[in-house]
Amino acid sequence: MSHIEHKQHARGPVACAVVTISDSRTIETDTSGQFINQQLTANGHTVMHYQIIKDEPDQLRTVLDSLAANDQCQAIIFNGGTGISRRDSTFDVLDSLLEKRLPGFGEIFRFLSFQEIGSAAIMSRAVAGVYKGTVIISIPGSPAAAKLAMERLILPELAHMVWEINR
Repeated sequence: MSHIEHKQHARGPVACAVVTISDSRTIETDTSGQFINQQLTANGHTVMHYQIIKDEPDQLRTVLDSLAANDQCQAIIFNGGTGISRRDSTFDVLDSLLEKRLPGFGEIFRFLSFQEIGSAAIMSRAVAGVYKGTVIISIPGSPAAAKLAMERLILPELAHMVWEINR
């Protein structure tokens, strides 16, 4: 079976949660979160939960556990907190909890970012994997990063990833 035939098994909408990690964004100013929500909906998926939380490890763990425990939630897309500043803890929390990692996601995201922004791409700690039967994707919070990740990586593979972890 070719990779195209293989991916054709993975159809249908995916029920997603979108969580923005930011100490300063509001629903009105969260352009990345809004873009992710819009792109998911425009591509036939559902956004069953949207939230903005502070970059606090305990808060992130609580939200992750709550969403992963919801049988209706198939994928969680986090945006923000993936850099290397003192306040950026998203990667550290998620990486410590992921049961299966998809290292290729971060590698390819950084490669594509490098093509757009140059060497600053090395500071991105985008990551993806599986936690309690849920696809977890974490990307930087900038609008350009959200656009790149959604269009080039997430939307082309989201249903396929969900199908794979459930087969």
